[in-house]
Amino acid sequence: MRVLGIETSCDETSAAVVSGTLEALSLDSLVILSQDVHRLFGGVVPEIASRQHLTGIVPAVEAALHDADVSADELDAIAVTYAPGLVGALLVGTSYAKTLAFVHDVPVVPVHHLEGHLFATLLEHGTAAPPFTALLVSGGHTLLLDVPEWGRYRLLGQTRDDAAGEAFDKVAKLLGLPYPGGRPVEQLAATAESPAHGHAHYFARPMLRRRAVVTDDDYYDCSFSGLKTAVLHAVRNAEQAGTLAQERASIARGFQDAVIDTLVEKVYRAAKAHRRGRVVLGGGVACNGALQQAMRERFAGRGGAVFAPTPRLATDNAAMIAAAGLFRAQRGEQGDASFTAVASLPIPGLFSE
Repeated sequence: MRVLGIETSCDETSAAVVSGTLEALSLDSLVILSQDVHRLFGGVVPEIASRQHLTGIVPAVEAALHDADVSADELDAIAVTYAPGLVGALLVGTSYAKTLAFVHDVPVVPVHHLEGHLFATLLEHGTAAPPFTALLVSGGHTLLLDVPEWGRYRLLGQTRDDAAGEAFDKVAKLLGLPYPGGRPVEQLAATAESPAHGHAHYFARPMLRRRAVVTDDDYYDCSFSGLKTAVLHAVRNAEQAGTLAQERASIARGFQDAVIDTLVEKVYRAAKAHRRGRVVLGGGVACNGALQQAMRERFAGRGGAVFAPTPRLATDNAAMIAAAGLFRAQRGEQGDASFTAVASLPIPGLFSE
């Protein structure tokens, strides 16, 4: 099966072609057009994003088909992100995908963006398949899932306020770093001395209690708004003392350590409770090297395998949408002319304990 994927949920216009089966996926092409213009505003401007998608979607799809050496008539399906995301941006992708599918008489498959992130790592690691524990961490989402099989996702926990990536962006702004803030904060934190030497700021780990039990309602959930506020106070205190320039790296390191410790512990709890030997990370924050290292070190003792996508597949991209679309198409699923963009929607197949 050969599937074209289209992704326009936020500020990346992306198209990709994948082929094969879930057991043997081949990434034939991937085109990602990132909208750097949003850096001028310190965040994504929806109207600008939509206009940029209108400009980029045709050349992106044409380039993906060319790189894969395939024509639209040879496709078995066209997969497109329809939720969640910026409605205007999503409408560009869904409208184009439905039109292209109609013209070439190819089935169109609507794909949930977060389900796509679950499939991203599978494109690089064939063993990153269910059953596994999944952590989806990005600028808009922080979800902890148990995945017994593709298409069935047990919701264990999520953020109660800021997403992990959003917290990185806000802390980056406090520290005078560019948007998006994940990579700049990670790079700045790497220049700080080890906390073992007492030089990094220490921030409380949110929603981590030593005597927590699985029946507690916050056992798997996360919260980062309080941590963000603690960083704000640390920055203001340093500014008043005239030491911010010397303390920026220390603050960044302390913040990042708090986020990572929290996420690693929540994932470990989930994997242990559900007896999962594999952990799959997805979303933009998943390419944080310190997070990956801490996760692998924590699971090394119990023989667990941790899979994380490379930066290209951690960001919003059409390859993961095509992979998820291939799964849905193999099940005989397809959309009709009535499906449309949805700003917020749970992952299909989601269930609770």
